[in-house]
This record gives sequence, C-alpha cells and structure tokens, in this order.
Amino acid sequence: MTQTIGIAGTGRMGTAFAHRLIEAGFNVHVWNRSPERLAAAVDAGATATSLSGLAACDTILLSLTDAAASNSVLDGLIDAGLNARLVIELSTLLPADADALAARATANGAAFLHCPVGGTVAPALKGQLLGLAGGSQAAFDRAKPVLDALCRRVEHLGTAGAAARMKLAVNLPLAIYWQTLGESLALLRGADVPHELAISLIADSSAGPTVLKNRAQVVVDTLNGTDQVGTFDIAGLMKDLMLALTLAEAEGAMLPLAHAAGPRLQAALDAGFGQFDGASLTRLTASGS
Repeated sequence: MTQTIGIAGTGRMGTAFAHRLIEAGFNVHVWNRSPERLAAAVDAGATATSLSGLAACDTILLSLTDAAASNSVLDGLIDAGLNARLVIELSTLLPADADALAARATANGAAFLHCPVGGTVAPALKGQLLGLAGGSQAAFDRAKPVLDALCRRVEHLGTAGAAARMKLAVNLPLAIYWQTLGESLALLRGADVPHELAISLIADSSAGPTVLKNRAQVVVDTLNGTDQVGTFDIAGLMKDLMLALTLAEAEGAMLPLAHAAGPRLQAALDAGFGQFDGASLTRLTASGS
C-alpha cells in the first residue's frame, strides 16, 4: 500500500517536497492557507485537501514560515484528530519552540519529528537535502523512508530542540558569508580582475564553501548587475540570523560576528533586496554601498 503524505505549506520548499515525493512514488496531498499557491503542486500530481484531509494522511509534513504558523496548523490538525499519525516539522525554529511543538503533538496522539533541512529548492527536487532530525527513535525510524526520499543524508541528533540547534548552527555561517565575500571582492577594486575569474578562483580555493561552488554563476550574474531572486533569500537569512542571536542572548553565548552581520543584512532589506539571493549583499558590499 502506498504511503499517503500530507504537506501543509506549498511555498517554494513545500512544493519541491511534493514534486520529489510524487516522483518517489508517494501519494501526496497538499494544503495551503492561500489556496492559489497550491497550483504548482497539484500540477505535479498532488491532491489538494483540507486540514482535516491532512490529518487523515499517514505522515504529515509541516513546511511553514515560523513557529506561529506551525502552531496554528497543529491546532487544526489536533482538532481534526491526529490518531497516531506521524508529524514531521521541517521549519527552522528556536529549540524551545521545536520542543513545545513536539510536546503538544505527542500529547494529542501523534508521533513527532522535528527535521529542518539544509539545502534549498534544487537539492530538494533531487533528493539531496541534509536532514537534521530530532525526536524519539521510533518517530525517526518511521520517518526514515520519507526523509530518505528527500535527503542525501539524515542524522538523528536526539531531541527536537537539538535538531533545531543544529539547523541554526548550520545556517549561521551562511548568514555571515555573503558579507565576508563582498569584503574580499572589495580588495580587488581597481585590479580589473573579471568577476567570473575572481569567483572561479575563490570557489577553487580554501575560501570557497559549498554554497559558492554550487551558486558561482548566480554570484557572477549578481556582481555583473543582475540581482537574482533567491531560493534562500536575504529575508530568510535575516530571519535565521535573528533566531540564532535570540538563542545566544538567552543562553549567554557571545556571537560578535553574527551581531556585526545584522545591520548589513538589515540595510539590504531596507534597500528592497529581501527577495534576492545573498549574493546581492556581496555585490552591495563589494561596491561600497
């Protein structure tokens, strides 16, 4: 019998999850607060449904904006009756919020796994995400077939809160990197080194993380004056940076570089670059903006 997967949230990532799981042979049902955003997933073969319809699925994925949205959808699922369903929460959250969602879901009869992922739309479509899972061993084992379809690697890190911490740790260097890359390129002003060559050399060196190797052309196009709509955009970078800073402040951790990155990201947001790739921050910094 084909496992039925329900997906709450059909933004970029939720829609990519739907595409990939349909390709992997799952029966996928989708719900979104704004029904017009269901079209791409439905065109790929998913079935549009209600929250009560999601609650009837074997496994329910939450691909939502933040903890408030996840709690709101969980309210609806609880009202519909979870009946031993498996809920996999995929959003980037504070540890306390992830643990609270886990407690509410399990108290209302569901198995629960928090599994934020590393990667954006392109690796999601290829099943090449990095899964950072937290919850009971039983929930992890039950979720593994679904997560294996989405991820090249899935690790069980312990509690839901531990998985949330790992995701913030993974994303924090990225929030800082685009500013750092722009500062590196600022050293090349006046040298007449083409952007393509500069980025190629940095990507081929110890200064080139995976994100630059994978997105070198996006960076070059941005530096050449065409800002690119981001799959993990500046608004998303800022959101995750603020979560990391909130956690650090609550626990007395010192994050001086993260604090320094905040005003630069905010300036890019204020200038209207929220929807664009982090490379736009690189361009602004390299040009002295």
